[in-house]
Amino acid sequence: MNLLDKYRSVRKRTEDICKPLQKEDYVVQPVVDVSPPKWHIGHTTWFFETFILKEHASNYKEYDENYNYVFNSYYETVGARVIRTDRGNLSRPTVDDIYAYRKYVDDAMPLLLENVQNPALDEVILLGLNHEEQHQELLLTDIKYILGNNPLFPAYDPSVATSSVGNGNAEMVNMPAGIYEIGFTGEGFCFDNELNRHKVYLQDYQISDELVTNGEYLEFIAAGGYTDFRYWHAEGWDWVKTNNITAPEYWYNINNKWQHYTYAGLKEVDEKDILNHISFYEASAYAAWKGLRLPTEFEWEAAAAKFIWGKRWEWTESAYLPYPGFTKAPGAIGEYNGKFMVNQKVLRGGSEVTSPGHSRVTYRNFFHPQLRWQYTGIRLAQ
Repeated sequence: MNLLDKYRSVRKRTEDICKPLQKEDYVVQPVVDVSPPKWHIGHTTWFFETFILKEHASNYKEYDENYNYVFNSYYETVGARVIRTDRGNLSRPTVDDIYAYRKYVDDAMPLLLENVQNPALDEVILLGLNHEEQHQELLLTDIKYILGNNPLFPAYDPSVATSSVGNGNAEMVNMPAGIYEIGFTGEGFCFDNELNRHKVYLQDYQISDELVTNGEYLEFIAAGGYTDFRYWHAEGWDWVKTNNITAPEYWYNINNKWQHYTYAGLKEVDEKDILNHISFYEASAYAAWKGLRLPTEFEWEAAAAKFIWGKRWEWTESAYLPYPGFTKAPGAIGEYNGKFMVNQKVLRGGSEVTSPGHSRVTYRNFFHPQLRWQYTGIRLAQ
């Protein structure tokens, strides 16, 4: 697929994700970590206008100079922006305005690609496409949070299937002590946080070839896991008490039956499905209850060829830190990953709402330990 075809395909998928929405759904921001769908539509468009068209397209006329303030996310180099918590207050520009903006930019991009041949430009466009794929996953999870916290539990789209059945026969894979190479190598796209490839020494360890299921996690709940401080980090225990956490995100005990919100509405929890929507704190507590632990990101990557991954983002024990020799790119693009390398945990793998072909064995996702609106799960190690 050439670059223009890929551009059109990625941009279309974002709009397809939004097709089941009503206009009222586009504006809601229930918590700081969830952005309104219309902001995602505008921000991903702003990326191509700001970093590609305004920089490389001759005679390009900016659509609206105010949109830089509205749709800039965190790029200090580019200028001031709306505070993240205020994105839900933006009744204007309207949804129709933002789609018109999107069409304006999409009409300009083919002209640029046809007239400018520049490998450096192609790299930035690929970054923009991968950036939009990240927002596609965020769109799906943000939409789920918006609708899943509506007291009517309205369905989004029953055709979006995000339940995966585990086989119930997890085995521990033995990994010998030794030196392993970690990080991206070869051709194709990767983010800067996957570089540079380097060697790590790992002690003997074992890692599960399956993810934890709902049924296995229900045993933790039934055993009083949420009320026993012994399994929790101190910060995690404070989080449980302060927020009255008793189950994974979207789970409700109704008439002594566990139900959870899905894209098809409220459904009974299937014990065979792979667990999701849990925080690092919960993942770590469950592992401690089992007498095990979470793998480090290096243990995960070294063993990834020995199990199936990609059904859930998997919490690791590793802090999100730079690899040896990591350097940030100059300018605004350098703000993409490096500035977030503090106070976050690494997740590996992907999920069923990750854009097709977006993840790879070296991909490093990262979130704060209390967050769980993503499709996060548990793989155990020892």
